[in-house]
Amino acid sequence: MPLRQSTVALRIFGDDLVPEEVSALMGCEPTRSYRKGQLRQAPSYLAKTGTWLLEAADAEPGDIEAQVVEVLGRVTHDAKVWQQLGERFELDIYCGAFMQTGNEGIELSPQTLLLLGQRGLALGVELYAPSQDDA
Repeated sequence: MPLRQSTVALRIFGDDLVPEEVSALMGCEPTRSYRKGQLRQAPSYLAKTGTWLLEAADAEPGDIEAQVVEVLGRVTHDAKVWQQLGERFELDIYCGAFMQTGNEGIELSPQTLLLLGQRGLALGVELYAPSQDDA
Protein backbone atom coordinates (compact mmCIF):
# COMPACT_ATOMS: atom_id res chain seq x y z
CA MET A 1 0.00 0.00 0.00
CA PRO A 2 1.43 3.44 -0.89
CA LEU A 3 2.15 6.06 1.72
CA ARG A 4 -0.51 8.67 2.38
CA GLN A 5 2.00 11.51 1.97
CA SER A 6 5.77 12.03 1.75
CA THR A 7 8.27 14.86 2.00
CA VAL A 8 11.88 14.87 0.80
CA ALA A 9 14.73 17.34 1.25
CA LEU A 10 18.41 17.41 0.37
CA ARG A 11 20.11 18.74 3.51
CA ILE A 12 23.61 20.15 3.90
CA PHE A 13 24.87 21.25 7.33
CA GLY A 14 28.11 22.76 8.62
CA ASP A 15 29.34 25.45 10.98
CA ASP A 16 31.27 27.24 8.24
CA LEU A 17 28.59 26.76 5.58
CA VAL A 18 27.96 29.87 3.47
CA PRO A 19 24.67 29.33 1.62
CA GLU A 20 25.70 31.41 -1.41
CA GLU A 21 28.83 29.28 -1.90
CA VAL A 22 26.83 26.04 -1.69
CA SER A 23 24.25 27.42 -4.13
CA ALA A 24 27.01 28.28 -6.62
CA LEU A 25 28.45 24.75 -6.35
CA MET A 26 25.06 23.05 -6.56
CA GLY A 27 23.87 25.18 -9.49
CA CYS A 28 20.58 26.13 -7.86
CA GLU A 29 19.05 28.14 -5.04
CA PRO A 30 17.89 26.36 -1.88
CA THR A 31 14.36 26.26 -0.56
CA ARG A 32 15.74 27.57 2.75
CA SER A 33 19.21 28.39 4.04
CA TYR A 34 20.87 29.88 7.12
CA ARG A 35 24.33 30.79 8.29
CA LYS A 36 25.37 29.69 11.76
CA GLY A 37 24.03 32.25 14.25
CA GLN A 38 21.52 33.73 11.78
CA LEU A 39 18.01 34.39 13.10
CA ARG A 40 15.63 31.77 11.74
CA GLN A 41 11.91 32.34 11.34
CA ALA A 42 8.91 30.29 12.53
CA PRO A 43 9.85 29.33 15.17
CA SER A 44 12.34 32.09 15.65
CA TYR A 45 15.76 31.15 17.04
CA LEU A 46 19.43 31.42 16.12
CA ALA A 47 20.61 28.72 13.71
CA LYS A 48 22.95 26.33 15.56
CA THR A 49 24.82 25.54 12.35
CA GLY A 50 24.85 26.57 8.70
CA THR A 51 22.05 24.96 6.73
CA TRP A 52 21.22 24.57 3.02
CA LEU A 53 17.94 22.76 2.20
CA LEU A 54 16.41 21.87 -1.14
CA GLU A 55 12.91 20.47 -0.78
CA ALA A 56 10.85 18.50 -3.28
CA ALA A 57 7.17 19.21 -3.65
CA ASP A 58 5.14 17.20 -1.11
CA ALA A 59 3.54 14.11 -2.64
CA GLU A 60 0.04 12.72 -1.95
CA PRO A 61 0.01 9.78 -2.25
CA GLY A 62 3.60 9.51 -1.13
CA ASP A 63 6.29 8.89 -3.74
CA ILE A 64 9.70 9.18 -2.10
CA GLU A 65 11.53 7.79 -5.11
CA ALA A 66 10.13 10.43 -7.49
CA GLN A 67 10.87 13.16 -4.94
CA VAL A 68 14.50 12.03 -4.49
CA VAL A 69 14.95 11.97 -8.28
CA GLU A 70 13.33 15.43 -8.52
CA VAL A 71 15.68 16.97 -5.95
CA LEU A 72 18.83 15.37 -7.36
CA GLY A 73 17.80 16.42 -10.87
CA ARG A 74 17.88 20.07 -9.80
CA VAL A 75 21.49 20.06 -8.56
CA THR A 76 24.89 19.36 -10.05
CA HIS A 77 25.86 15.88 -11.18
CA ASP A 78 29.61 16.70 -10.85
CA ALA A 79 31.19 14.01 -8.63
CA LYS A 80 34.04 16.36 -7.64
CA VAL A 81 31.58 18.89 -6.25
CA TRP A 82 29.81 16.21 -4.22
CA GLN A 83 33.14 14.94 -2.89
CA GLN A 84 34.21 18.46 -1.95
CA LEU A 85 30.91 19.11 -0.16
CA GLY A 86 31.04 15.74 1.59
CA GLU A 87 34.52 16.48 2.94
CA ARG A 88 33.39 19.78 4.47
CA PHE A 89 29.78 19.25 5.48
CA GLU A 90 27.15 16.75 6.59
CA LEU A 91 24.92 15.78 3.66
CA ASP A 92 21.82 13.63 3.53
CA ILE A 93 18.42 13.11 2.02
CA TYR A 94 15.69 13.45 4.62
CA CYS A 95 12.35 11.74 3.97
CA GLY A 96 9.14 12.08 5.92
CA ALA A 97 6.83 9.09 5.38
CA PHE A 98 3.24 9.69 6.55
CA MET A 99 1.25 6.49 6.80
CA GLN A 100 -2.49 6.04 6.52
CA THR A 101 -2.43 2.51 7.95
CA GLY A 102 0.13 0.56 9.93
CA ASN A 103 1.30 -1.49 6.94
CA GLU A 104 2.88 0.85 4.41
CA GLY A 105 6.40 1.15 3.12
CA ILE A 106 8.76 2.53 0.54
CA GLU A 107 10.96 1.02 -2.12
CA LEU A 108 13.82 2.63 -4.02
CA SER A 109 15.09 1.31 -7.32
CA PRO A 110 18.74 0.35 -7.81
CA GLN A 111 19.11 3.40 -10.07
CA THR A 112 18.00 5.78 -7.33
CA LEU A 113 20.18 4.04 -4.74
CA LEU A 114 23.11 4.46 -7.13
CA LEU A 115 22.38 8.21 -7.44
CA LEU A 116 22.52 8.49 -3.65
CA GLY A 117 25.69 6.40 -3.36
CA GLN A 118 27.52 8.32 -6.08
CA ARG A 119 26.92 11.51 -4.14
CA GLY A 120 27.78 10.08 -0.73
CA LEU A 121 24.27 10.75 0.56
CA ALA A 122 22.75 8.91 3.49
CA LEU A 123 19.00 8.32 3.27
CA GLY A 124 17.05 9.01 6.45
CA VAL A 125 13.38 8.11 6.67
CA GLU A 126 11.24 9.42 9.52
CA LEU A 127 8.04 7.40 9.85
CA TYR A 128 4.81 9.05 10.96
CA ALA A 129 2.18 6.60 12.15
CA PRO A 130 -1.49 7.17 11.37
CA SER A 131 -3.11 9.58 13.80
CA GLN A 132 -6.40 9.05 15.58
CA ASP A 133 -7.91 11.58 13.15
CA ASP A 134 -6.91 9.39 10.17
CA ALA A 135 -8.78 6.38 11.52
